[in-house]
Amino acid sequence: MHLNKIVLKPEEYPVKNVYPFNLSVLNQTPELNLKTNITFFIGENGSGKSTLLKAITRRCGIYIWQEYGKTRFEYNPYEDMLYKHIDVTWTNGKTPGAYFSSESYEHLTNVIDDWASADPALMGYFGGKSLITQSHGESFMSFFKARYKIKGVYFLDEPETALSPKRQIEFLKLLADMSFNGNAQFIIATHSPILLSCPDAAIISFDGDALEAVSYKDTEHFRIYRAFMANPESFTAKD
Repeated sequence: MHLNKIVLKPEEYPVKNVYPFNLSVLNQTPELNLKTNITFFIGENGSGKSTLLKAITRRCGIYIWQEYGKTRFEYNPYEDMLYKHIDVTWTNGKTPGAYFSSESYEHLTNVIDDWASADPALMGYFGGKSLITQSHGESFMSFFKARYKIKGVYFLDEPETALSPKRQIEFLKLLADMSFNGNAQFIIATHSPILLSCPDAAIISFDGDALEAVSYKDTEHFRIYRAFMANPESFTAKD
């Protein structure tokens, strides 16, 4: 395991009433100890899991591929400042890695395709096919299989977005294989009960006042999907 602790510093937050600094979990959790090579962040939308994931990524010095210059209707100047108020500790020194989200991935694939126009051999790294011409699910898996063979710490924000249930199971096996020997460490924000079933993974919930470790069968994801599969008609029945 490469990364072993994240320390939050609420006493340094520039404001207390603006997102993400107004979130209870970021004010009531002094530190998060990582004890396994796979850690999942779970919680409702807006709970802060993706925001903290991105902040840790930036604090680790890992570049996030994204497009800049787009106009936004509302702009929050504090939205991307959390990384300035956290610390990370390493087991054996700083380790490189990568960040993944569907939004950043789209930009990254365009960059890779541009590079490959000058050096076609680059695509051999991804199975010989352009990532852009593959379906989203195929492209994701081609990228995952190539990238996560490399030693590093990897941050993923909802990687299941373009993966069918069958592809999610394939990715689940990939996570287990890549992390088994300690070469790769993963921190993943997800809503997928399939991915959350990964053996020996830690699951951290953002839905309480502070970050809390929970077991797989105690997650709302597991309970809702189990209830739905047992009686799907009850979820659409009229009162």
